[in-house]
Amino acid sequence: MGMLVRAAVLMSPLLFCNAFLDLTGLNEIEGTWKASTILPCAYVPVKDFVQQTLMWTVVHDQSSGAVFRRDGSGDHILLAEYRGRVSVLKDAPGNVSLHILNLEISDRGTYTCQVTWRARNNSLITKEISTKVEVVKVAATKPVIRAGELGLTVPAGARTSLTCVASGSPPISYRWFRSTPGGKAQLRSSQAELAWDSVRPSDAGKYYCEAENRVGAGAVQQSNAVELTVRDLPTTTVASQRDVGTSGRHHPTTGRDLPVTVVTSENGVGYPGKNYTTQSFQRTHLPLYLVILIAVVCSAVIFLVIFLIICIRKPKDGIW
Repeated sequence: MGMLVRAAVLMSPLLFCNAFLDLTGLNEIEGTWKASTILPCAYVPVKDFVQQTLMWTVVHDQSSGAVFRRDGSGDHILLAEYRGRVSVLKDAPGNVSLHILNLEISDRGTYTCQVTWRARNNSLITKEISTKVEVVKVAATKPVIRAGELGLTVPAGARTSLTCVASGSPPISYRWFRSTPGGKAQLRSSQAELAWDSVRPSDAGKYYCEAENRVGAGAVQQSNAVELTVRDLPTTTVASQRDVGTSGRHHPTTGRDLPVTVVTSENGVGYPGKNYTTQSFQRTHLPLYLVILIAVVCSAVIFLVIFLIICIRKPKDGIW
């Protein structure tokens, strides 16, 4: 009886963890030819159980083999046709999904993810899950146009761009056209992005793009047209003192009247040493009472001066 109890105690952690160390993934995935895909495989890490090995294997129509292995010595890609195209994330406990780049038609098959854990008592637990992969060729979809940060209405001189986006089996080629009213569309670029370093008002107009790939008959997909609007920058006129002096025109943009420089010469003939510069200012009109007051004061001053002169001369006349 005691032996059975001890066996039950030893087996209980294994039975408990066996219920939680389950792999999750998908039964079937459809990947796009020449694109990348992820075969999901994940588990919830459990304390006292350490991942010992990870193995990804594949069964094709006529062959099978180990694609990827991770153990204490590192990661190993075992099939030559997958080298440089498959990987598993590192430093992501519980995530052992297989990443495949540049899918080929020959990559179709059934892939199995197998994980082995080691318990504290050195016992091992192994789980696995399988995913069927189909690789299909997808024609390019109808592209959409994405405007830059400034949108479709931009100021003149700004940097802007339009980007053509389509999905499907790569490589996808793009072309940009500008519509002309009543005329043939103009080819502007053979890249996904149509960019301007300094957009001009003449660049305004309607634009559309085309996308195609090598799938099927290579049908060309065309986007809807968008209209690019370019706003002119406002122009400002700055008046300088030189402009006032040469043209004689008055600019009311200054806070005060500017002096006007006049150059004269004797007898209308230019004498370099006898040029005179005068400044004329706008005359101001004084009130009538100030004019009268100034005249009275001036008269009083004159009268006072004459009176003083007379008073000074009288004593001198008496002496003689």
